[in-house]
Amino acid sequence: MQKRKLGTSGLEVSALGLGCMGLSFGYGPATEKSAAIKLIRRAVELGVNFFDSAEAYGPYVNEELVGEALAPFRNDVVIATKFGFKNAMTAQGTDSRPENIRAHTEAALKRLGTDHIDLLYQHRVDPAVPVEEVAGTVKDLITEGKVRYFGMSEASEQSIRKAHGVQPVAALQSEYSLWWREPEKEIFATLEELGIGFVPFSPLGRGFLTGAIQADTKFSEDDVRNQVPRFSEENRKANQRLVDALANIAKHKGVTNAQVAIAWLLAQKPWIVPIPGTTRISRLEENTGAAGLVLTAQELGEIESALGALEVAGERYSQQMLRMVGK
Repeated sequence: MQKRKLGTSGLEVSALGLGCMGLSFGYGPATEKSAAIKLIRRAVELGVNFFDSAEAYGPYVNEELVGEALAPFRNDVVIATKFGFKNAMTAQGTDSRPENIRAHTEAALKRLGTDHIDLLYQHRVDPAVPVEEVAGTVKDLITEGKVRYFGMSEASEQSIRKAHGVQPVAALQSEYSLWWREPEKEIFATLEELGIGFVPFSPLGRGFLTGAIQADTKFSEDDVRNQVPRFSEENRKANQRLVDALANIAKHKGVTNAQVAIAWLLAQKPWIVPIPGTTRISRLEENTGAAGLVLTAQELGEIESALGALEVAGERYSQQMLRMVGK
């Protein structure tokens, strides 16, 4: 798999990473441990060397899983994790006090079974703690050799600039896909100006863009999509137009919806590295196949024409979720 540089930071990773959250948290029951380890190691075999975790995924168990799965390959992979919630629980709100950042880092090193974290993200900006103070704490951890690069997640342009002035931000992680294009409006110009890479999470619209989710699909009780307005039965029915348009393009290309959606992301900027997640090896293999898919300028134009005019029904977060994730 080809490599990409996350901005001008010097951090180079595979063109696609693996979002590991869903193996432990968020989309129904956790994947059985041996199966999850097998999937992560299969990703390594396919050329993926960039793995994304967080203390809040579980909480804690996802870091332990990722650490164990990647132990045989530690020197060849880039592990990212995140701090920023009270007791690692999103429901308890944000907590980016320096003492919490340090406590998380020390504990995460043990859970991951490593002596350094390659990329440490602030999971959400904490309105109670100046981002300059957060960046300064991570800067100290970098100086101490415990962290190599600093990242932010779902941060505003203003927050990014303030933090970057203290400790260069290597990457911003935010939602971005064919059905959530908000980062294009302002954030992309800032990232390009400052030399910051972009790591889109939910690049397949939490699975919706694959075409595998229908209006009558039922999610398990602990699946986060039950709380997402876009996944109400009514909105899924309305948004099916987007999936159908994508399917027509994929059929013409002889590939899958997911592969077109990921290839489209890769074509937007050379410093974009999507991190699709999955619990199935067949989906993993399908997704990684998109890394070698090149869309022509004509095909990109066709996608823009077909999808650009379609308005997505429903918000991406409920009000309760917005409060929980600090948005």
